[in-house]
Amino acid sequence: MDSITQIALGAAIGEAVLGRRIGNRAALWGGLCGLFPDLDVLIPFGGAVENFTYHRGFSHSIFVLTALTPVLVWFILKIHPGTREYRTRWGVLVFLALITHILLDGLTVYGTQILWPLPTPPVMWSTLFIIDPVYSIPLIGGVLAAVIMSRKRGRGHRFNTVCLALSTVYLVWSIGAKVYVNDTVKHELARQNIAYQNVLTVPTPFNTVLWRVLVMDDQGYYEGFYSLLDQQRNIRFIHYPRNEQLLDGLAEHWPVQRLRWFTHGFYAVQQRDDAIVLSDLRMGLEPYYVFQFKVAEMGNPHPVPTPGQPIRGNRGAERLPWVWQRIWNP
Repeated sequence: MDSITQIALGAAIGEAVLGRRIGNRAALWGGLCGLFPDLDVLIPFGGAVENFTYHRGFSHSIFVLTALTPVLVWFILKIHPGTREYRTRWGVLVFLALITHILLDGLTVYGTQILWPLPTPPVMWSTLFIIDPVYSIPLIGGVLAAVIMSRKRGRGHRFNTVCLALSTVYLVWSIGAKVYVNDTVKHELARQNIAYQNVLTVPTPFNTVLWRVLVMDDQGYYEGFYSLLDQQRNIRFIHYPRNEQLLDGLAEHWPVQRLRWFTHGFYAVQQRDDAIVLSDLRMGLEPYYVFQFKVAEMGNPHPVPTPGQPIRGNRGAERLPWVWQRIWNP
């Protein structure tokens, strides 16, 4: 999720765990711990593909963050020695703020290497868009209420707890919505007699009502959309070529290997002038994708590998009004 939401989630947890005992310091440290895993964006990993695929790596590992928890608690108590009697609660606060960060990131489609350093593909449960106001606004409101309202009667603390519960219920809703959409997609693929290798359902920007469906087959991929408000469980699929042949001779090229692994195979290839470009199909709407990399140049007779270079272009912001309309109108 976006960093503001992660800060708000950490602050809400901090307030819930220690707010009534130590005041605003609980929300402050909860917010800082909620942000902490994302500081890996400040680390230069050596290249565009490296920066893209090493983000949410070691800093999002449940093993690393669990080991780091007592270190952070020790540091906090050095700054606030008067709160040593709450050492256990500090540990709970720090651990929950860190772990909920990576679990929340796992609910997006980007990919989170929760089990690093194990060589497992990144987790991408894809039940939430990376920015979802319905989830974020209650968290922010609850934290602001706790910080601003008088603590004498605990109203702000209770309001924060209620808002945290509401956001959690929304997470559960998103999981249930995805299960329902997945069932609908499987039904439609069988009804339309579409053979496939893999399927991915992803909520479209800023909501969990309209879902994008990505279906990979031997020749390419299908894109379709399904709204929970559609009166019929029909999905119109459009097929696009994957152009896998453009990667002939590049199987051992590290950026290609890494991107294939990181995207779980949800990628496509295009030739743009002399460049061979690999696009991550998980994030975007056809034909606009957020992450695209030049991995080679056309050669004779074989392509010439190049360091992965990001391709900047239109990310399809003009399609957002269509998303809103498609929610209501099939």
